[in-house]
Amino acid sequence: MAQAEYLQYTDPSQPIEVRITDLLERMTLEEKIGQMTQIERTVASIEVMQKYFIGSVLSNPGSVPSEEASPEAWVDMVNEFQYGSLSTRLGIPMIYGVDAVHGHNSAYGATIFPHNIGLGATREPELVKKIAAATALEVRATGIPYSFAPCIAVCRDPRWGRCYESFGEDPKLVQAMTEAISGLQGEVPADSPKGYPFVSGQNKIAGCAKHYVGDGGTYNGTNEGNTLMSITELLNIHMPAYYDSISKGVATVMVSYSSWNGVKMHANRALITSFLKNTLKFRGYVISDESGLDSITTPRHANYTYSIETAISAGIDMVMVPYNYTEFIDGLSFLVKNNFIPMTRIDDAVERILRVKFVLGLFERPFADYSMVKYLGCKEHRELAREAVRKSLVLLKNSQSLAHGPLLPLPKKASKVLVAGTHADNIGYQCGGWTVTWRGVSGYIKNGTSILSAIKNTADPETVIVYREEPLPSFIKSNKFSYAIVVVGEHTYSETQGDSRNLTISDPGPSIINNPYLSKIDSLVAAWLPGSEGQGVADVLFGDYDFTGKLPVTWLRNVDQLPMNYGDGNYDPLYPYGLQST
Repeated sequence: MAQAEYLQYTDPSQPIEVRITDLLERMTLEEKIGQMTQIERTVASIEVMQKYFIGSVLSNPGSVPSEEASPEAWVDMVNEFQYGSLSTRLGIPMIYGVDAVHGHNSAYGATIFPHNIGLGATREPELVKKIAAATALEVRATGIPYSFAPCIAVCRDPRWGRCYESFGEDPKLVQAMTEAISGLQGEVPADSPKGYPFVSGQNKIAGCAKHYVGDGGTYNGTNEGNTLMSITELLNIHMPAYYDSISKGVATVMVSYSSWNGVKMHANRALITSFLKNTLKFRGYVISDESGLDSITTPRHANYTYSIETAISAGIDMVMVPYNYTEFIDGLSFLVKNNFIPMTRIDDAVERILRVKFVLGLFERPFADYSMVKYLGCKEHRELAREAVRKSLVLLKNSQSLAHGPLLPLPKKASKVLVAGTHADNIGYQCGGWTVTWRGVSGYIKNGTSILSAIKNTADPETVIVYREEPLPSFIKSNKFSYAIVVVGEHTYSETQGDSRNLTISDPGPSIINNPYLSKIDSLVAAWLPGSEGQGVADVLFGDYDFTGKLPVTWLRNVDQLPMNYGDGNYDPLYPYGLQST
């Protein structure tokens, strides 16, 4: 009987770089291009993974095994795709990714943490690291080892529809919050090579710093727009958080849909290859945004062969196709075979992808099991989310009277209290976009506490709580309310849907709170998008904890002042960046 061939790449005692070299030398062009291809779960199957050597699968937001799928169902699905990958000639495991941007937000029953804008208000990098560590556990609970997070955009204009995904407008604040990477991946060892990806074990996941680079600085805050600034400004404002992310061993970097001075980032070789890879020594892999190659041309997808050549030549390693993968595979194969793209560029991409997979331990432990399902939505994580909500709230106004002092905190014991507003009893609205689905949902979320429920839980049992979403003036006048708590905000949205030229509150919010707002409001609290644990809001409203949040962005007087950021010569906000609750 012939002895089985010794394969260095399957030997965990060998150094990772030796294993990469050995495996890369054994791969065909088809196998290499397969590794560079990421497809959506709805077009994936055992047969597809086998036939095309697919390197990665993702779940788009809301793309789940089944409605209200259990963590076990997730694990089974991921393992099925993995089985297809392992049954190929070389048995290279696939890597499964998901947008877990404020908790494992697509998974039923997961803890939904405040969005990044609220976490920026806490000014607590250690808290953000704990939240990321909890998120890693909940993602692993579903058998997934990779999240497209954190977003380290610096939001310079609140008209941008993704501003809530940013920690704030100050580069130093965003830099501090890259502790999220240490939470997701673990603390990078002191002796780790510069730019080398690092994931510390099976309780951690690979992270993704995004969106490279300048996505929060586009003209007029237009999503996927054009960032107009000098290289010095780009390096000083939008790049610093990437320095920190790379030093913390971030595994992957996602390229932005936006442009810099008219050049699409997906086509920017100078910033992807020359700067990110060569100057900053980043050694993980660079991934496109979803269908990002399509956006290189106008109209989109007008010349896909050109887009493939441009993006791969620019330095993108893995392409989030995510549906028509045969078009990408065929196009890239043609370009390589006809010498439009050199094999050295393909080898660089595959080497980086394999490095992340080896660092993750996928070759030794490709399959997930049910041992971590207990972490999804567990009590400890919900308490952590509640703490984050408390610390994110910013008290913008708190009127005082000679007789009673400041209005807030509210007394728990009162005769009758009115709770009103579209967002008072709507956990979906509390969570915002990127929750259950891509754009978010109204109401649906079953696990969590609405602000109305939190108020009822916190007020004295003898206090009568009356809820009316849109109370009529006659109703208010006919009842003797001690005070009213009104909760309004935006409808859920994501990305371009959220771009706003006038920054007004969604209807019927304005009619509920009446105009002009500020002069008629005794106390005003910015609660951002607090997530599933509304109890954290009541904790502070009723004085069990103090207000401690600080504004992570400038609160303007009117949109005509934009763009306006802390430190500008014309700085004249309604509430300044860094305003601390008082």
